[in-house]
Amino acid sequence: MVVVSATPRSTVRDSLSISLTVGAYGIAFGAASVAAGFSVVQSCLLSLLTFSGASQFAVVGVIGAGGTAISGVITAGLLGIRNGLYGMRVAPLLKVSGVKRILAAHVTIDESTGVALSQEPLGVDAMRRGFWLTGFGVFLFWNIFTLAGALGAQAMGDPAAWGLDAAVPAAFLGLVWPRLASTKERVLAVTAMALALGLTPFAAAGVPIISTAFLALLFASREKRR
Repeated sequence: MVVVSATPRSTVRDSLSISLTVGAYGIAFGAASVAAGFSVVQSCLLSLLTFSGASQFAVVGVIGAGGTAISGVITAGLLGIRNGLYGMRVAPLLKVSGVKRILAAHVTIDESTGVALSQEPLGVDAMRRGFWLTGFGVFLFWNIFTLAGALGAQAMGDPAAWGLDAAVPAAFLGLVWPRLASTKERVLAVTAMALALGLTPFAAAGVPIISTAFLALLFASREKRR
């Protein structure tokens, strides 16, 4: 890697723009969480302690549909596997231990990892700076907007009367679809959706979503054989 002098302004600009944009999406989670039956405090705790957008939407979606807490946790855990993979990628870069390692693990998300890797031409210091600025930036804005969304949904009264009960699937689709970069990924997504819809009338809430994980493994095994 060729290390050149970093431009702090560009790294800060990239981190701040992504942090604010992604963090603002927390307002959708706050509203969706209250619509699913969670309290404002519970919604905020999910953002503070879980801090993984897809996993959070999965929890409120499954439990809001009548699923058990266990099925919600399993679904969220499956979606959170990617964060562990990100951790393996950035751990050699950050080289932290103790409390800093715990903090780094908590803010290891799509955005902090992406910004860190995008700063590679500027050198290791810029990559580390991008990781921390983005991780904590998203954390700050995500939690602020979660609170705003939850309070707003609560003030509206019955969330279903405003159509907020549809916020979870709509927001989840908006979160996932931009990440489907290839035709194979889109085929997998559509197939998984069809499987989940087909099982919904017969299976307990949460089971249709969990079953799609096995479908993903099937697709992956076929690709590996090729």
